[in-house]
Amino acid sequence: QVQLVESGGGLVQPGGSLRLSCAASGTIFRIDDIAWYRQAPGRERELVATITSDGRTNHSDSVKGRFTISRDNAKNTVYLQMNSLKPEDTAVYYCKDRIKIRSWRSPQDYWGKGTLVTVSS
Repeated sequence: QVQLVESGGGLVQPGGSLRLSCAASGTIFRIDDIAWYRQAPGRERELVATITSDGRTNHSDSVKGRFTISRDNAKNTVYLQMNSLKPEDTAVYYCKDRIKIRSWRSPQDYWGKGTLVTVSS
């Protein structure tokens, strides 16, 4: 019913930039809060950034000032602009959308399958 597809990951040198995208498709009445998470090898998944339906954002301390979350509601797409990348940013990045598929249904969380970001020289 709902699919989230991330894109934009890849290999980048330290200090470089990447822009991740996550597009939602399928039966969607409304998308509420959206979040980016990441999971590095051998570590737990951690919250990177969130954005509400009206555009209020929050970023984790580890990425504040370097990463920026944004969304395009007309395209059902969320972005993560990542600047000044560090080797410790290497991880699989996931988006999570809270979506109402019908007006009478409660919102549910949907996850993408992830996109790999590798920061290495």
